[in-house]
Amino acid sequence: MYHNILVPIDGTEIGELGLREAIGLARGSDSRIRLLHVIDKAPGDAPSSTPGAAGEWTAQMRSNGEMVIHDAKTAVRAAGIEVDDRLIEAIGERVGPFVISAAADWPAQLIVCGTHGRRGLSRMLLGSDAEYIVRHSAVPVLLVRGQPE
Repeated sequence: MYHNILVPIDGTEIGELGLREAIGLARGSDSRIRLLHVIDKAPGDAPSSTPGAAGEWTAQMRSNGEMVIHDAKTAVRAAGIEVDDRLIEAIGERVGPFVISAAADWPAQLIVCGTHGRRGLSRMLLGSDAEYIVRHSAVPVLLVRGQPE
């Protein structure tokens, strides 16, 4: 079985699906879960571009990320599973490379993540972090698919 399970989370319902699957896999075994939240939104995505807004916006994104991790840790602990976490600020960068790096550094034996199942133009425009992870991971990856968009 997998002892170290890395679970990228983003606070969405899709991310929650991946977390629930990881909890199910880890439950009753000697597995532990590491939660990974990557803050990747660029300050240009913020609703205001006034001076000082970027710093406030980044602080708010960090606070939101900490809340996402707290909620996920609570769920994992409630299942009786050992858990730790990492919060990475990667403003304006893709999430996939950070997941691959975190998996190698830990070292993870499995990555479990939700995927939106995007197709066509939306996939082309938005990219696919899940696809990047599958293509570059040195360890098995379990994708938990939500409803296609």
